[in-house]
Amino acid sequence: MDYGCIFSKMTLIGTVSISEDGDGNLTGVYLPNANLPSMDAKESEVISEAFRQLDEYLSGRRREFDLPLDYGFTGFRRSVLEALEKIPYGETRTYKDIAEAVGNPGAYRQVGASCAANPLPIIIPCHRVVPSSGGIGNYSGGEALKRKLLSLEKSML
Repeated sequence: MDYGCIFSKMTLIGTVSISEDGDGNLTGVYLPNANLPSMDAKESEVISEAFRQLDEYLSGRRREFDLPLDYGFTGFRRSVLEALEKIPYGETRTYKDIAEAVGNPGAYRQVGASCAANPLPIIIPCHRVVPSSGGIGNYSGGEALKRKLLSLEKSML
């Protein structure tokens, strides 16, 4: 087994870093201004492919990602991340919708915590989750980036 690595690259949204576990599974997407883990800086094959797909997504040429992922979670949090992957491109769901989708309708706050802990933002589209009370909600990359991603997707429909 190899050890993981991380690589940073300038994208249309700023400097993004992507990490993998050494076995070819992505473990993290770090949006601009995120704190990075201490790992060897190296662009592996899977990281290179992830950046290619991310560039396609940000330029409106890709709607879904096809990459090997290490979710980093089991149980409820993993079920939330899997539900997020099913939100169609250009659409949003509420935290309550996701709680209902994973069979725990009262757990909308835990859904929010799971979204906040998402290690693979954009690839696992937590930006598509909004509060049922209205507004945009929180996002690890900031409100402006969340608005930008949602606007990008709606403009490509």
